[in-house]
Amino acid sequence: MKINWFPGHMYKALKEIKEELKKVDVVLYVLDARIPLSSLNPKLDELSENKPVLYILNKIDLADEKRVSALKENFKGENKDYILYNSNFSKNTLILDKIKKLAYKKVEKYKAKGVKPTIRCVVVGVPNSGKSSLVNNLCKKAKAVTGNKAGVTKSGQWLNVGDGIEIYDTPGTLYPNIESQEIAKKLAYVGSVRDEVLEFTSLATDLLSILNEKYPSLISKRYGDAKNLEDIAFLRKYVKAGGELDLDRTAYMVVDDFRKNRIGKITLD
Repeated sequence: MKINWFPGHMYKALKEIKEELKKVDVVLYVLDARIPLSSLNPKLDELSENKPVLYILNKIDLADEKRVSALKENFKGENKDYILYNSNFSKNTLILDKIKKLAYKKVEKYKAKGVKPTIRCVVVGVPNSGKSSLVNNLCKKAKAVTGNKAGVTKSGQWLNVGDGIEIYDTPGTLYPNIESQEIAKKLAYVGSVRDEVLEFTSLATDLLSILNEKYPSLISKRYGDAKNLEDIAFLRKYVKAGGELDLDRTAYMVVDDFRKNRIGKITLD
């Protein structure tokens, strides 16, 4: 199974982001904390190269925070910072404060003139990383369409979040050719790739192999002695008419368990 998904609206979105970046002061780069490195999009990295970047490691409530902390140096440095974020509980003031710090050159320039500037930000990230939920939290109301699947947001929009800050919400974007299939699989595990283009038995088999290696205690807690699809199907009594094990149903269940945190808090890179 080769995973590659780049529909037309993503091509259009990348062109829009390139244009809007000319107007913005800070890039808000939303990453899925379960795959923080794999949810970096090389094309977005290239486009935002000369801008201050705030990496928002979202869905931290689903992730292995110890593992995320071990990776945090990738997101910290001159002209870049990060924040661990849970869209259900995190305080937006922390994000707004970090935005102002990253835009300090503009803030100081206008402050010397006695003027409070408008800081403009663009929100980018792979599909289903939680960009729209972040936007709605910052706006304190539902302005962006959300959904727990890839490809919900189709076009960008400028929104005022108050305190002199405006944000441009963009559709989730992958890149035209994902060369690393290991990265592609991780994107698929978290729902950043359309389920309709995936082969779930293969995907779930690979996911179980990784989890048995990295999080064996969580697998044992969830599935007992079962370590593979066949064992789990037998354990859950997932069978077709005639007694054959229903591996397709089992595969969907395993991936869904991972996505909905039923297995436990996991970070794969």
